[in-house]
Amino acid sequence: MNTNTQLLIIDPQIDFTSDGSDPNIPKGTLYVPGAEMDMQRLATMIERLSNKIDDIHVTLDSHHRLHIAHPMFWVNSQGKHPEPLITAISSADIKNGYWRTYNPEFQERAYEYVKTLETDLNGRYVLQIWPYHCIITTMGHAVHPVLEKALAKWELEEWGMIDTVTKGSNFWTEHYSIVKAAVPDPADKTTRLNEGLIKTIGKGDIILVAGEALNFCVKYSVEDIIAEFGEDTIKKMVFLQDASSPVPVPGYEKVVDDFMDYMITKGMTISTTTEVLN
Repeated sequence: MNTNTQLLIIDPQIDFTSDGSDPNIPKGTLYVPGAEMDMQRLATMIERLSNKIDDIHVTLDSHHRLHIAHPMFWVNSQGKHPEPLITAISSADIKNGYWRTYNPEFQERAYEYVKTLETDLNGRYVLQIWPYHCIITTMGHAVHPVLEKALAKWELEEWGMIDTVTKGSNFWTEHYSIVKAAVPDPADKTTRLNEGLIKTIGKGDIILVAGEALNFCVKYSVEDIIAEFGEDTIKKMVFLQDASSPVPVPGYEKVVDDFMDYMITKGMTISTTTEVLN
């Protein structure tokens, strides 16, 4: 019986993966240090394992500039927008008037959103402010060219079709996890549980996982996949540690170690792009 291998690549986009050294590719607005090499190693692996990979899923962070986690959404009591990466906004900040929405009509809903993050989700997420990134229609939204070339070759050689999954276009909620938004919007089905993706990934005997950024979108995606399938799924997952890097954000220094330790104790396999499926 043939082994079904699913490859899940999370947000391999220029805004996360370009260091600016290539004059034809702009530096990513939310560049993850080392991510350009992650993409190179991943591309090499796909070429090596081409006929062993049954399906490839590529998720794409897809934002508008107007978004609850972008600077333009908020101003402080002096009328200044928050500094990305170093700013996190709490419900207390909003209630006390330190941060308010630029559009007063958004104030109540935004406050309820942040409160939901803190209470209903037990603090799993905080409202982190990010640089404008992966804006729909910009070059930063595109897949890194080195990886894109390997994906195109796989489609042609294996008569396949890359399953591209967009997330993040609803400006009312963050959408780190590929499975569902942080707080699903009842009026927007794209923010709710992606049952189709879950079912497709679930049929795999081996689920290879890579992408950016390790301490946010990768972490939350893996946790949510496991939550849907149960912990037995962890034993089918293989994390490619040389094809995923963390984004440096104050306060998240231990997230990667804690996440990896937990997953390893639960049975996740840790491998590399050169060793896997040899």
